[in-house]
Amino acid sequence: MLSLRLLVTCLLVSVAVSLPAKDKKPAAPAEAEAKSLFNGKNLDGWVNVNCHPDTFFVKGDEIITTGTPTGFLRTDKQYENFELDFDWMHVEKVKMANSGLFVWGDPLPGVGTPYTRGIEVQVLINFAPKDGWATSHGDIFSIHGARCTPDRPHPTRKGMERCLPSEERVKGGGEWNHYKVIANDGAIKLHVNGKEVSGVSKSNPRKGYLALESEGVECHFKNIKIKELPSTNPKPEEIAQEASGYVSIFNGVDLKGWTAKEGEWKVAGGVLKAAGKTDLAREKMLPNGGVIQFDWKVPAKSTAGLSLDASGTALAFKAEKPGLWQRSKVVLTPKAGGTTVAFKSVDGLEVMNVFALDLPEKK
Repeated sequence: MLSLRLLVTCLLVSVAVSLPAKDKKPAAPAEAEAKSLFNGKNLDGWVNVNCHPDTFFVKGDEIITTGTPTGFLRTDKQYENFELDFDWMHVEKVKMANSGLFVWGDPLPGVGTPYTRGIEVQVLINFAPKDGWATSHGDIFSIHGARCTPDRPHPTRKGMERCLPSEERVKGGGEWNHYKVIANDGAIKLHVNGKEVSGVSKSNPRKGYLALESEGVECHFKNIKIKELPSTNPKPEEIAQEASGYVSIFNGVDLKGWTAKEGEWKVAGGVLKAAGKTDLAREKMLPNGGVIQFDWKVPAKSTAGLSLDASGTALAFKAEKPGLWQRSKVVLTPKAGGTTVAFKSVDGLEVMNVFALDLPEKK
């Protein structure tokens, strides 16, 4: 009997070993490891989209934003599904202090705003509106054309795409908070200091850039690590725009790089404002030709449009809806010594989000 059992066992083992590869269960794919999104030394891997060069800087092992001007610092690549861990701290202890993490954003700001289209994970303290529409403890919401469905309907504003946290867990000014953001297949779950408190789903976009927000006050970030998760194959219309090389030529703080008669153009809130009768000009740029893109508006009751000089060519744009922001583009042909652009002053004219796209040199 023993020998018979031994023979059967040997036969079973032999059959198992000789099974075709297609009948064997494939090995599970190796799980991705978390990697740092910040090297602790400089901002390599990040792009200052529309802020002053000093707005975001590195000190010690932290990324710090001064908060001025409003805008964002984004990753240089897009992400889809991931687990993101980071620590943040506001230094303000009494007044409201605001910042944020943008998820699945576009590379440039939305029209008439310093921020990108995407889903925002709130980084906020010392804020308690009377009607309870927002909190300081980890709201998640869509901004500037993005869409999402909150895990819980908003308690005071019907249809608002904003998930309020289930629990108050954010610490105050001068204290570090830990966020874990799990983003997968259009859903985002936020863990605040070790516990899930808020979430959204059915987001669009659901693949794009990650960004840190500058919004008026100093904020610190550190220990930024990401673990990418398998793709869930978003459709083209569910993917944010790809960066195409546009670079900001207005720092949001002053007129550096521009020329204007003193007092005739002013900067306020990241916006260029006409305050006189003379031009605002920028020279010796885009030597190979390129594109200038900018947002502008005139007062609601104005009948004026926008006029500019593009390397000697006069151009005019009609205000589609006075009082509202609109985006325009100007193509500049190559010119010896570089191209020039000059905005003509109009009463109440405001300009923001001024970007330039340089063309490669022709060989």
